[in-house]
Amino acid sequence: MIGEKTEQLLLENQENLVIPAENVATVLYTHGLEHALLVLSKVGYNQIPVLDHEDRFIGVIGLSDVVNKMMGLTGLDVAALENLTVADVMEVNIPCITHNDVEEILHQLVNRPFLPQVDENGVFTGIVTRKEILKSVNHLAHQLERRYDLVEKVTVH
Repeated sequence: MIGEKTEQLLLENQENLVIPAENVATVLYTHGLEHALLVLSKVGYNQIPVLDHEDRFIGVIGLSDVVNKMMGLTGLDVAALENLTVADVMEVNIPCITHNDVEEILHQLVNRPFLPQVDENGVFTGIVTRKEILKSVNHLAHQLERRYDLVEKVTVH
């Protein structure tokens, strides 16, 4: 369990913690893989969220997912992407958050570059990135002893 004061310090920059959906590159599950390759190449991220036509989050697609489909025996074959959609290669069952639960965010970001945030209907509202959490941890590391007098607990054996 994260202590109350620690959580407060981690969430002080809460307005920057979630990158809003309108600022996040996404693709629809029905888009072709060539389109996904272009989007991933242009934005420079390894993974981006995949949405349905009602803006609900349904998975992620990564550059490696697309490149793996292009791999042939003699090299890369872009033509291999012609009849494939994002749905054919996307990763599903991705953990999501609905609010800023610091403990859950920290736990999930150990293995993911970002966590999708959704509303109660599964509509994609944004992402929390590992980068933004690390900024909050940096803030915590620099502010904790400036604001609080820490006293080491003595343990009795």
